[in-house]
Amino acid sequence: MQLIRLTVAQKIALGYLLVVGFCLTAIIYALMSLSSLMGHSEQLVSVEFRTFTLSRDLSRSLLDQERLEKQILVLRDASMLPLLESRQLEVAGTWRQIIIISQDDHFLPLQKVYSKFDQASRKSLALLTEENWDAAEQHSMQTLSPRRDRLLKVLEVFRQRRGEVMDDTIRLYAGDIQQGYRLTLALAFAGIGLAAVVAVGVILKIHRSVGQLTRATKAIAAGSYDYPLNLESHDEFGHLARHFADMSQKLRALEELHLDANPLTRLPGNLTIKSELENRIADGQPFAHIYVDLDYFKAYNDRYGYQAGSDVISQVGDMVKDIGTHFGTPQDLIGHVGGDDYVLLSTPDRAEQIAAELIKAFDALVPGLYNEKDRQVGYFKGMDRYGVEREFPLLSMSIAIVCSNNLANPTAESIGRECAKMKEHLKKLPGSNYLIDRRELR
Repeated sequence: MQLIRLTVAQKIALGYLLVVGFCLTAIIYALMSLSSLMGHSEQLVSVEFRTFTLSRDLSRSLLDQERLEKQILVLRDASMLPLLESRQLEVAGTWRQIIIISQDDHFLPLQKVYSKFDQASRKSLALLTEENWDAAEQHSMQTLSPRRDRLLKVLEVFRQRRGEVMDDTIRLYAGDIQQGYRLTLALAFAGIGLAAVVAVGVILKIHRSVGQLTRATKAIAAGSYDYPLNLESHDEFGHLARHFADMSQKLRALEELHLDANPLTRLPGNLTIKSELENRIADGQPFAHIYVDLDYFKAYNDRYGYQAGSDVISQVGDMVKDIGTHFGTPQDLIGHVGGDDYVLLSTPDRAEQIAAELIKAFDALVPGLYNEKDRQVGYFKGMDRYGVEREFPLLSMSIAIVCSNNLANPTAESIGRECAKMKEHLKKLPGSNYLIDRRELR
């Protein structure tokens, strides 16, 4: 049995057999220190870091709510009130999570400010629901906005204090580690003649692993999720390091998803699409860039309203995801550029089938999006962007496909330009169509 393969518990047991006196005291002290440190580390991640993240999410939700409220007051569009109510519920939900895990002295000022803001927010929603626009606008300027600004400032102070608490706690842990190391080393040297190799191995292992996890905790608290950890060890610290690495990746993925995902479809947005496109170009493996665009969507949105348009965007997003998942590969990226534009990154051999299935499914969906009159005649009359009345056909889909292996020097910009040219051509054709650029090495 090789020593390097022993777990910490087995090394301690072997040391106990060799050193009955001083080393036994050192081992007990080291284990107690480690247990306390691991408990505190878990508390730091599950409470302090979680509270810090939730308070940041609350600030973002408050800003989103403010933008939506101003938009409603400008447009005076009651159909947007469900979105505002959803934002309000999102703010309240995040606040409840903060209440559950944060109940110290720093929380009391924040709770008072939030209570005043919540009262003003509820009153604002009530005025908007009654379509009392003037009163709602006055209430927003004189009461709600100042209270929201105050809440955002208090949240910022709250986050700063949480950050200071985490820094102080980490420094305290570092001091405890150093103190434990010195005492353990002093006791171990008393029996160095009997178990020098085992004792030194255990101490160094503890010192390196705890020091590494302490530095990783600081890095994560600072927003860096790529701190290198020793994942090759087969002992308890190796397992803990792997769990720590998994947690870091999940936190990073959640943050990126929250920042980049489209709120309607929950599909990856422009940042993720651009990054994946550049990675595939750098990798050099052929891929197909499938750009999906809806024709006459603005006219549809103007005729049937914002909510109906949002429903179409959501339904098409689900359709693109389902078909891309079914007919593509597990490595494909399915993203939402924004509005009525979507992107799929797949392999060249699957691109045409994906495009055909998308058009087939979309054309089957379209009739159910219109009223009986528009569906029967196949068009409706409306004003175009120049104020001229014209006939708008039912929604159709245009799909432009550019394969990287057809380009001599593929770049994100060149692929985008080719898609734009193809899309302009497709929009002149009747009905839903797709086009693959088969020209080679241009």
